[in-house]
Amino acid sequence: MSAVADLTAKGAALAAARAGDFAGLPVYDRARECAPREEVRALQLEKLKAQVAWTYDRVAWYRERMDALGVAPGDIRSLDDVHKLPFTDKSVLRDTFPYGLFAVPLDEVVELHASSGTTGKPIVVGYNAHDMDVWSDCIARLAQMAGVVPGDRVQMAFGYGMFTGGFGLHYGCQKLGCMMIPAGSGNTERHIAMIGDYGTTVLIATPSYALHMCEVGERLGFDWKASTLRVGLFGGEPCPPGLKAEIEERMHIVCTDNYGLTEVMGPGVSGECLAARDMQHIAEDHFLWEVVDPETGEPVGEGEMGELVLTPLDKQAIPVLRYRTHDLTRVVCEPCACGRTSARMQKVRARCDDMLIIRGTNVFPSQVEDVLSGIRGVTPHYRIVVETANGLDRMTVHVELKPEAFSDSFEEMEGLRRAIEEKLKGVLLVGVRVKLVEPGGIERTTGKAKHVEDLRK
Repeated sequence: MSAVADLTAKGAALAAARAGDFAGLPVYDRARECAPREEVRALQLEKLKAQVAWTYDRVAWYRERMDALGVAPGDIRSLDDVHKLPFTDKSVLRDTFPYGLFAVPLDEVVELHASSGTTGKPIVVGYNAHDMDVWSDCIARLAQMAGVVPGDRVQMAFGYGMFTGGFGLHYGCQKLGCMMIPAGSGNTERHIAMIGDYGTTVLIATPSYALHMCEVGERLGFDWKASTLRVGLFGGEPCPPGLKAEIEERMHIVCTDNYGLTEVMGPGVSGECLAARDMQHIAEDHFLWEVVDPETGEPVGEGEMGELVLTPLDKQAIPVLRYRTHDLTRVVCEPCACGRTSARMQKVRARCDDMLIIRGTNVFPSQVEDVLSGIRGVTPHYRIVVETANGLDRMTVHVELKPEAFSDSFEEMEGLRRAIEEKLKGVLLVGVRVKLVEPGGIERTTGKAKHVEDLRK
């Protein structure tokens, strides 16, 4: 049996990853993904010059900002010159809603996507035929990194609306040569039945929904170990190590993360290979990355934590320069054991704008996740509620228990609750209240899990 064919066996990719045997794992575009660093940087510079010229000529907003800064396309002579260009953030796309940043006539736009717009006007993005080809190529790469191969049967549990995730991953996996099962979101029992009926080998979902599928399947008596499912392509929300490990153990699959955002393309910016489970390879021939100090906007050193800034190098319909993601990460450039030479970003666990300030102390939801993942008997489902009482901020963490940890003994439950409060206080450096929730008591969702409810006025 060939190395690629062998990967289709249940658990083979995860077994190879655990054994550190990556020689047989396929690479979608070896010429690009394993290119020498100097070749990658030269290609990035060539594309950056062309992208800046394209954007300046076709988008009035950028032309006006660059003129105000005294910067012309010809001033971009090195990759460091990207720092001369203006930043872009979400407010720009909202202020120019819907088509103010488009660089091509609308009759050349073949697809339109948008964010939910729950906090204001939605973010609208468009793709021409060239953009769609780049997008599907990026997805095919990250799917291959996870061990997905041509002939896999991929079941989609994302919605297919204006959200970029469903269609983006659909196109990319189809380009790789997979059979797509467009189940869409919701109806968990139907999803589980389809895995059994159609011999699904790959599941696309948010990690929280995948865990919900685990729970429902176990209640129905579904045998995950005997199922054909072997790979999970997860996105839409962070997947902490504890949650990933639990899904892998209960579903008997290998779980991988991918990263992207609507404003720069959608999913496909980076993906997780099986050699470095805590990092993700950036598609550097399509995205120029920077990591900056979130306060000053100045670059930080390689490997240092900061805010990720992205410049897509191949977007034609709606080009974006130096987009501030507000996602906190670090990037390293040493080669990976999988053979890829592309830079790797640490998985995003926190955002600049997700930070909560509780009585003068900065608190990130990822810190709560890290504490809870180390406590036996606690599920990965939690909820943070922040409110004001008597003029002071108060933070309550709702913690869901596993069935084996739930007890009728008040003393046992109170002891566990206080122990969790002490652990959280030790990490967060601020006192919080913990409320224990019975198994299944925190609402499951087919989309992004909402972990924070800030009720402060």
